[in-house]
Amino acid sequence: MTLRRSLAAALVLPVVVALAAAGCTRSDDLDGVPLETFATDGATSAPSPTDDGTGAGDEDDGAGAGEGDDGGTGDDGGTGDDGGTGDDGGTGDDGDGGGAPPTTAPPFTADTSPDLAGPTGTGDTFLTVTDIRTGVHPGFDRVVFDLDGIGPGTPGWDVRYVPEALDDGSGHPVDVTGDAILQVRISGTAAPTDSGVPDADRTPIRPENAEAVEEIVYRTWFEGYSTAFVGVDEAERPFRVFLLTDPVRVVLDVQH
Repeated sequence: MTLRRSLAAALVLPVVVALAAAGCTRSDDLDGVPLETFATDGATSAPSPTDDGTGAGDEDDGAGAGEGDDGGTGDDGGTGDDGGTGDDGGTGDDGDGGGAPPTTAPPFTADTSPDLAGPTGTGDTFLTVTDIRTGVHPGFDRVVFDLDGIGPGTPGWDVRYVPEALDDGSGHPVDVTGDAILQVRISGTAAPTDSGVPDADRTPIRPENAEAVEEIVYRTWFEGYSTAFVGVDEAERPFRVFLLTDPVRVVLDVQH
């Protein structure tokens, strides 16, 4: 009796072990799909906006004012940080010097209506637009306005489509290449004599490889506002505006 039980156990044990091994292989393989494929830890979260202007951005992605630091692929030489190959030029991080860029564009929630925000620290803060950078990204072109100066406050803005580009004060027409014109008025800014930093170059900027933005024309500071005009190709396209800090910059994205 004891001998028969021992023989039966000896025959059954290998079968049990084989079945268990087969079961483990099946659960790990899951029809050829690795288990980690089903992880949900932020797998679907969209990347946050980044500067990527290829200048001094943290995440702005501008690209430089015509031919600044980055002259085409640099920090802000027209196509720097945001010029398509700079920090924010599609492969840059944010004008900060080379962070990894997002692989896809963030959700583009925008329209063609005016976008407004108020400044902070008025009376204690004196900021001047020191540079303008551009960049091309999947789904949108980016224009970054770098600001520097004195005080802890932040700038505001009033960005909207206008039928004609007109200078503040004089009302004189401004030549801007484009079928539609976005007027960018950055509020809470000051003259270079008050901020202690030089104003941005007024040479018109024509971004390379841009699909929506044809030209940016900066018109300098006037009574608390720094104004620029952005020529947009074909028609009024949806846009969005947001603030990035450290360093301070106002970012404009125009949808392709």
